[in-house]
Amino acid sequence: MVYSLKGIVQELHPTSMVIDVNGVGYYVGISLQTSEKLVLGKETFLNIQQIIREDVHLLFGFNTILEKELFNLLISVNGVGPVSAIIMLSSLSNNEIASAILTNNSLLLQKVKGIGTKTAERIIVDLRDKVQKFKDSGENISTFVNNKVKHESLSALEVLGIPKKMSEKIADRILKQTPDLSVEDLVKQILKNI
Repeated sequence: MVYSLKGIVQELHPTSMVIDVNGVGYYVGISLQTSEKLVLGKETFLNIQQIIREDVHLLFGFNTILEKELFNLLISVNGVGPVSAIIMLSSLSNNEIASAILTNNSLLLQKVKGIGTKTAERIIVDLRDKVQKFKDSGENISTFVNNKVKHESLSALEVLGIPKKMSEKIADRILKQTPDLSVEDLVKQILKNI
């Protein structure tokens, strides 16, 4: 069983990467949370969850042990597969997922691609008693931020030549005040604040 991997980031995509460990390249599924922490060509350490099926062996990598634990909780819910769990971890922070479960906010969970009403309700019922530590894990985002809007806005600004680090801080500040902005409105607000 593969528990962790330490090596060079050989390829990097938003939801997958190849890590070179002593000349062997491992294809690993990752969330946007983890992807944003990786740098192409640099050494990294990933907590790995290996999933073995009859026809395939899958590796999923996580920057933190908490993200890995939350992934395992999500896939323990009937109807939530590893790909759905990765999409959820890419769309929402650990804190947001835990808050949604603890406050019965199935609408937030349904915003994640592939999560319908029944699955969202099943996640809430199955995990309500198990997610408290993720809410208290020290993540500094207490409001529900729509990560997809933020991600698309930052990508659009990068195309315009504005560094991601600069626009991300401004985006976080704006989204804390008004979390329901569209991509277009968020881009306009960031441009005004630069």
